[in-house]
Amino acid sequence: MHRPWFSPAEYKQLYEATRQNAKEPKNPYFRWEAEQLHDFVLFMGNTGLRPDEAKQLQHRDVTIAEDPESRQRILEIEVRGKCGIGWCKSMPGAVKPYERLRERLKPIRVKGEGKDVEAVAKLPAPTDLLFPGNYLKMFNNLLDDQNLKLDRDGKPRTAYSLRPTYICIRLMEGADVYAIAKNCCTSVEMIEKFHAAHIKTTLDASVINSRKVKRPHRARKVPRAAEPPPFHDNRGPTAR
Repeated sequence: MHRPWFSPAEYKQLYEATRQNAKEPKNPYFRWEAEQLHDFVLFMGNTGLRPDEAKQLQHRDVTIAEDPESRQRILEIEVRGKCGIGWCKSMPGAVKPYERLRERLKPIRVKGEGKDVEAVAKLPAPTDLLFPGNYLKMFNNLLDDQNLKLDRDGKPRTAYSLRPTYICIRLMEGADVYAIAKNCCTSVEMIEKFHAAHIKTTLDASVINSRKVKRPHRARKVPRAAEPPPFHDNRGPTAR
């Protein structure tokens, strides 16, 4: 059984919903959380990190760099988690969300008389977490509102579903499965077993439909019978 994921169309539906929620949250009091959730979805969908790895990330673990091959800006991330310490290189789509995370001021809410009073905090420090809050309830509510909570097999989607979403979309776009496995700190076997078994692009039609080249039919040559050696009469002339 493959793990629940978002198809490209469903992933687009999800981040458009989180974007709209960030612009117009149902409760303005939670605007900061809504903005963080939107960037969380984009960050995870462009890195393939596990949720527990993302929760441990500090700003000093992330560097904006230029990919020498594509000349595009990407994130180089020092990951700490299930596999110990490793490295992840993001898609270019993770840069803008991270820049917003780095520049977003977290409001400090102080309980006052009758209502909370907000005081603006400083910019995140290098040792501050990228995702210090908890947005699971808001995330699940959005999944329910968008009818995305369950996949077609009835399995519930969670924040972890963004990881197989990254893996599947990258494979569908032609990325090398070994490179993806190394970038996500997993194995090719795990990807093929739990992530890519349902992806049609993993089947190469040109290989499946290839045919063995048939050699043209040639008539079988029948070897000719050996001719008898010429007769020689060594008896000499016959006496009369």
